[in-house]
Amino acid sequence: MLPEKHLLRCLLGLMLWLPATWVYADAVQVGSKNFNESYILAEIIAQRLEAAGLDVERRYGLGGTLICFEALQAGEIDLYVEYTGTLSQVVLGTPDVNGVSALDALIAERGLMLLAPLGFNNTYAIAVPRALAVEKGLKRIGDLAAHPELRVVVSHEFLEREDGWRGLARAYGLGTEVKGIEHGLAYQAMQAGSIQVTDAYSTDGELEQYDLVILDDDQGYFPEYLAVPLARRTLPAVAVDALSALSGTIDDRQMQTMNARVVFGGLSFAEVANDFLVARNLAPERSSGSTMLTDLRRNTAQHLKLTGAALLTAVLVGIGVSLVVFRAPLASRAVIYFCGLLQTVPSIALLALLIPVLGIGVAPAILALFLYSLLPILRNTITALTTIDPTLVRVAIAMGLSRRQQLRYVYLPLSLPSMFAGIRTAAVISIGTATLAAFIGAGGLGDPIVTGLALNDVGLILQGAVPAALLAVVTELVFEALERWLIPGHLR
Repeated sequence: MLPEKHLLRCLLGLMLWLPATWVYADAVQVGSKNFNESYILAEIIAQRLEAAGLDVERRYGLGGTLICFEALQAGEIDLYVEYTGTLSQVVLGTPDVNGVSALDALIAERGLMLLAPLGFNNTYAIAVPRALAVEKGLKRIGDLAAHPELRVVVSHEFLEREDGWRGLARAYGLGTEVKGIEHGLAYQAMQAGSIQVTDAYSTDGELEQYDLVILDDDQGYFPEYLAVPLARRTLPAVAVDALSALSGTIDDRQMQTMNARVVFGGLSFAEVANDFLVARNLAPERSSGSTMLTDLRRNTAQHLKLTGAALLTAVLVGIGVSLVVFRAPLASRAVIYFCGLLQTVPSIALLALLIPVLGIGVAPAILALFLYSLLPILRNTITALTTIDPTLVRVAIAMGLSRRQQLRYVYLPLSLPSMFAGIRTAAVISIGTATLAAFIGAGGLGDPIVTGLALNDVGLILQGAVPAALLAVVTELVFEALERWLIPGHLR
């Protein structure tokens, strides 16, 4: 068992180190959602602000509308690009209010404001392959009602939002069974023939590339989705002035072209954004961004920080709680059941629930990983402590050992193999789960995975998935070496 002073040093170091990882300099925090167009628009805004002499912190790939909006209200980001239809239908729940001025008045009481629209309308649409449209005579969304056999798969957000599939199905009388998919993967699945109908954004570059047809919204179900920067009212005036130059500069066709250049042209978000700004004399030309190796080093280091901090805390808390409750069966079961219930909460849902309390970034990510790491450590430790041979315990008592001495010389040495097994399991769980931290701006190896999903780029996904898998293997080997070093051979 570690001496008390070593435990104190570990806890003190953790307390000093964690804040430094999530406190940022006084910079404008620019966020984005986790799809292609949102990345591009966020980068256009970020580079425009930098051209105006402002420091910018990029918080890209946040997991969806509500996470972005919660982060904005909590002050974790200063602005991101939203769509008027999404703001009225999903965020505010006011479907009858869709104008920029009216929406701005509604959000003023929340300390937020809408800047001037960027110029294009990226409305939702329903897309099918052109060959299928010709074969089935599909021209309008209502035509789908006569073809319930078609495989309909839409993005997860569109499936759940009120202005998404549910409302659309009611408006057009569609009774088709629908499943969800990551938006970036839907087009590839459609090209492969796995799905036949999906939702699309009208400015998606994939529409032309995959020869898809947008069905006519003859009932006018979808509202106008004007792209507009949504910001906190505390945004500096110089930033507002700088962004006013972007008003009305992007039309539907230009946005579709920029999306296609990223998805099919092999250009980065930063390169496409810079080309757009340079062409309009809104920012200086920039050199190419960081290399893959640089990104890999940065993401791996961040991943190790997240998992290391969470695992160390879980080990200290898990073993400490186990030592306190293992002699009380009811308390032991209650603790294990509680930690088991935490495991049933989906990772991304837990991260989203923590945002109102801890904001976005490192803090909620570490807390979530800590909670998921507790169960294997607690279960293995308590099980090991409660299954010590009773004869050995009686001998220890007969020798006059105090409870503390029994823990040190009997319980802990004999329980060490099972405790190590629990810690190893928790470490591997943390490494895998930490990839989801990218959805709340915590970085790590999840960053290239999230971006790769947005771009349907397998290579980019592998840049995060392969190192994470290798990291899990290396972690297993390290713990195996530690086990051989710390645990006597007859106990292994």
